[in-house]
Amino acid sequence: MTAAELSIPQGWDEISPEWMTSVLAQHFPGAEVDAVQVVLRDDGTNRRARLGLSYAAGAGPATVFAKAVDPEHADLVALTSGLYHEPRLFSSGVVLPLDHPAVYAAIIDEGQRDFLMVMEDVVSRGADPRDSTRPMTVDQVAAGVRGLARLHSQYWGDRLAQEPALTWVEPFVAFAGLEYAPLHIAHERLDDTVPAEVLALAGTDLFVDIWARYIGTLTESSFAPPTLLHGDPHIGNTYVLPDQTVGFLDWQMVRRGNFSLDLGYFLQGALTIEDRRRSERDLLEEYRGALHLPAGEMPTAGDIWLGYRASVAHGLAIWMATLSGGDAWQRADICLAFAQRYAAAFVDLDTREALAAIGA
Repeated sequence: MTAAELSIPQGWDEISPEWMTSVLAQHFPGAEVDAVQVVLRDDGTNRRARLGLSYAAGAGPATVFAKAVDPEHADLVALTSGLYHEPRLFSSGVVLPLDHPAVYAAIIDEGQRDFLMVMEDVVSRGADPRDSTRPMTVDQVAAGVRGLARLHSQYWGDRLAQEPALTWVEPFVAFAGLEYAPLHIAHERLDDTVPAEVLALAGTDLFVDIWARYIGTLTESSFAPPTLLHGDPHIGNTYVLPDQTVGFLDWQMVRRGNFSLDLGYFLQGALTIEDRRRSERDLLEEYRGALHLPAGEMPTAGDIWLGYRASVAHGLAIWMATLSGGDAWQRADICLAFAQRYAAAFVDLDTREALAAIGA
């Protein structure tokens, strides 16, 4: 039985040594697991756990990371992310030319509305997972944008459409519901730490006139064709390895759309406001220089700058909505740091004007 044909245990404590041995068999021949222990639970919108393993024979990882559907949040995930996108991506066999956790099993049970992924625990490679309270250096962000450029190049334009293993990838579209976020909560928390222009935005201004309008450009813009997007590459879904390589976690939002969402969402949220202001032009050149495309397909520096400026709409809307939700989804300090960074970028980069230019 292959790992993909295994049934999904209903709880972490139900994962048996025999089950885990089957999961690891293809990747670690001869490894025979004799004990599975839950080392850490970290449930959020999905159920997540770090599992410790010991072996009766052979050798394999000392820990693995597991991720599965949380029934309480399944409807929200289905609406905003898609329940099965990440396991489908990693069971497709396609190559993702940037650092990410190795996936040992990606099992989908649509009948039970469930999936289970067992993957590498990147901390065992010395990875340092980041969040917005621990921003990256400019050099680290440069490594990240080069990785995104490699991913985008591989599936740029017709290359994605011609990859049979990725025909299921959906376009990035605006999902419903953000416009009902109680923005007054975010405004009260931010107070005078963001520009007054941002505090003046009503829900329909931010989530309909700005965010949904930008999301529409991801598949309809004239400045770049769609590619394969990570879809959610904020700093909280990244890690830094000892050699300063930047890797990307949590591919549940994988989508089809133009490069600007990944590039802007990552760069603007991963740096302090001062570092972003000082280095963003150079980092966009770093991204463009890492695109492996024929000259006729290469976006101009102006195209990248325009898409990047418009992309602030996404980061600002997502984190204003998250901040408005209290502490239900992310810690307040994480939300505040993100909202402040995207708010400053929104004004600095004149995102409204960029959206108007794209529309024109």
